[in-house]
Amino acid sequence: MPEDRNRNSVLRQLAALQQMSLHDLQEKWRDLYGSEPPNYSQQFLIRQLAYRVQELFYGGLETDTQRKLLGRPQNPAEVKRNFASAIGTRFLRVWGDQEHEVTVVDGGFVYKGQKFGSLSAVARKITGAHWNGRKFFGLPRSDRKTRSDKKKK
Repeated sequence: MPEDRNRNSVLRQLAALQQMSLHDLQEKWRDLYGSEPPNYSQQFLIRQLAYRVQELFYGGLETDTQRKLLGRPQNPAEVKRNFASAIGTRFLRVWGDQEHEVTVVDGGFVYKGQKFGSLSAVARKITGAHWNGRKFFGLPRSDRKTRSDKKKK
């Protein structure tokens, strides 16, 4: 296997991310992504920036591979996706300076080792208030027509 000349540079940059302040991470985000950073926790920014550093050095995933990993169909306009059947899918949401992870399992969702029957129940557990689970986790509407679909008719 050929020597990886980029490895030391990547490792140094990844280590440096761990020592950066939130302000420095936000500046790094602007440099690497060319956009304003999201208003998320310091740990979230570190993970995303670490991925970006490696992506820039080694190349990113091909679009087809990303779709497969995310469980997205080749042509989303033609295939309605039932996210509940995609067992193993993980949903992440930052709320209250904490990252919350939910995994789709057979018959429901698991959050912090507890099984829930709906994403709305998980959102209620996290926030203490009633939320539409799909909206809370930033998922698109499943089978309802969007406003743009209604305007086309």
